[in-house]
Amino acid sequence: MSRRRRKALPTEPLRCDVEKLSHDGRGIAHLDGKIQFVDGALPGEAVMAKMVSTRSKFDELRTVEVLEAVADRATPPCSFADLCGGCSLQHMSGDAQIAFKEGTLREHFAHFGGIEPEQWIEPMRSVDRGYRRKARLGVKYVHKRESVLVGFREKRTSFLADIDHCAVLDPRIGEQITGLRTLIHSLDAYQRIAQVEVACGDDEAALVFRNLDPLNDDDRARLIAFGQAQGLHIYLQPKGPDTVHRIWPEGGEERLHYRLDAFDLTMTFHPMDFTQVNADINQQMVARAVDWLDIQPGERVLDLFCGLGNFTLPIARRAGEVVGVEGDDAMVVRGRENAERNGIDNVRFYGANLQGDFTAEAWAAEGFDKILIDPPRSGAEEVCEYLTAFGANRIVYVSCNPATLARDAGVMVRNGYRLVRAGVMDMFPHTTHVESIALFERDSKGSRG
Repeated sequence: MSRRRRKALPTEPLRCDVEKLSHDGRGIAHLDGKIQFVDGALPGEAVMAKMVSTRSKFDELRTVEVLEAVADRATPPCSFADLCGGCSLQHMSGDAQIAFKEGTLREHFAHFGGIEPEQWIEPMRSVDRGYRRKARLGVKYVHKRESVLVGFREKRTSFLADIDHCAVLDPRIGEQITGLRTLIHSLDAYQRIAQVEVACGDDEAALVFRNLDPLNDDDRARLIAFGQAQGLHIYLQPKGPDTVHRIWPEGGEERLHYRLDAFDLTMTFHPMDFTQVNADINQQMVARAVDWLDIQPGERVLDLFCGLGNFTLPIARRAGEVVGVEGDDAMVVRGRENAERNGIDNVRFYGANLQGDFTAEAWAAEGFDKILIDPPRSGAEEVCEYLTAFGANRIVYVSCNPATLARDAGVMVRNGYRLVRAGVMDMFPHTTHVESIALFERDSKGSRG
């Protein structure tokens, strides 16, 4: 059976009058009753846009000319903003980006049970360029061009964008895209490098090359020479994550580090560990979370999804005792390492699956005065259903997904907590990613049923 031939897309741009933004940052317009999602367009604008795909219920278009611009439009800081999928809101002013993210959080709270915090806090902001310390860069050899591409995917395609720098990556890496392309193309294994992981600490930056085949001595020497010249740590990953190993510099621990100065802490991590991408926002976020917990001397605090101790150890500077729980065993080890390095002995770390039944764990039977929750995008619904058993009177929830935060907030409100404060943190400027923080307190009236 032959496949049905797709209908040819119109070649001439269409006028789109944009009404609002979708949650992924695209303009929404209508034509003959059909929804149009328009990349690069803002509410209130009239644009000419070229169709890139069509479905039965909607079309997808890309702005090629702005006919009537709004005050929120900004000149993108990166010349690849229209092509590269690493960012999607560079055409929008910083204030408008924040307003969009706040609106997204408000809508999700309202959608999941009509919840609204008693107080909306001022958004947490920082620099919007050179902030990104963690990333995965794709690598592809293009036969027709006889060149190597290194970077992020193009918008809404699987192809790599042809870029030579990145304005949002840490400059130690973002300004080396051309050098990386040249380096990889110089290798004998230039077609067998699949991706490059980027990890940056305060003083060190690392590149982890995913090599699909073993590298010969010449290729290893070229990678080492690049690391020496640019002051970068160089790692290889021949197979799974457990095969990652450093080839430059020689000797010493395979660790990077960052400081949390407000708490006199030095945090160490492996390049493949999860760490927050935005160092300045992380400093602000940790300080706010600890402040909101309002820890009193002698109190016991539970840190769920604790990772390498990013919140756990700052909390330990204030609390009588802290228990950190994490599902990744390697991160549990890292948390213990960081506690020991910083001379902190009032913290215990445990490994447990927090998205399953953890009620039989010994720590789950203990009582706590305060709780911090920083879950993955899937949220912490199971934890929130169990919260009353811990007896905490104050909970801070740090979220990277407003939908699951709002869902979990509904669970917590049903179980006797008030949503006291909430607000967004601009962890990922120029993207639609919404990071937020919320404070819950036990309702003195008890459960609301």
